[in-house]
Amino acid sequence: MKTIRFLGHSCFMISNDKERILIDPFLTGNPLAAVKSDELKPTLILVTHGHGDHIGDAVEISVRTGAPILGVFELVNYCMAKGAKGISAHMGGKIPFEFGWVKIVPAFHSSSTGDGVYTGHPVGFVINFYGHHIYHAGDTCIFGDMELISRLYRVDTALLPIGGNYVMDIDDAVEAARLLNCSNAIPMHYNTFPPIEADPVVFREKLENKTRANGVVLKPGEEMVLE
Repeated sequence: MKTIRFLGHSCFMISNDKERILIDPFLTGNPLAAVKSDELKPTLILVTHGHGDHIGDAVEISVRTGAPILGVFELVNYCMAKGAKGISAHMGGKIPFEFGWVKIVPAFHSSSTGDGVYTGHPVGFVINFYGHHIYHAGDTCIFGDMELISRLYRVDTALLPIGGNYVMDIDDAVEAARLLNCSNAIPMHYNTFPPIEADPVVFREKLENKTRANGVVLKPGEEMVLE
């Protein structure tokens, strides 16, 4: 069975009985985290950018488990210098795996670590997980090429930030889902801190009124089965 589990903020685990893909593992210091970092044993870690609420525990988890961190060149070099394993690529890259592939696509944001190291351009990912295409938008505003991303790679499930302030708000995320023409949309990056407070139920209602997508609101720790 293929599932996607929400672990809080922008962190997800995509898995079956063999593969475990962990995305943006901000767990330590996250008041809404569903698990502790030492509970996870991923086979692959994806990191969208270097901000602390996304790179999070990635290095520690990679060092402990041996799972490589996949991301842009500068971010992966930063992680490898701290002892992590890495797979460096960049926007446009499609990296093959036994489960399918990971495509690196643009995001509009910034990317640096807490100690001021530039970690390359922020990105999103399209993950072909045994035929189900998942788009993790990362931290981003809405942009018109989301339509192109979906046309090229067919997005089944979109993981979209809704918290505003640093990223898209609810209304922009609804429009992003329309551009993506996705079947499912899961909100993320909301309510962790006061500046990004948002109501995911409002997102779901607007989404289902204005697009063909099914709104899937997951509490931290909950999962959705991937068809």
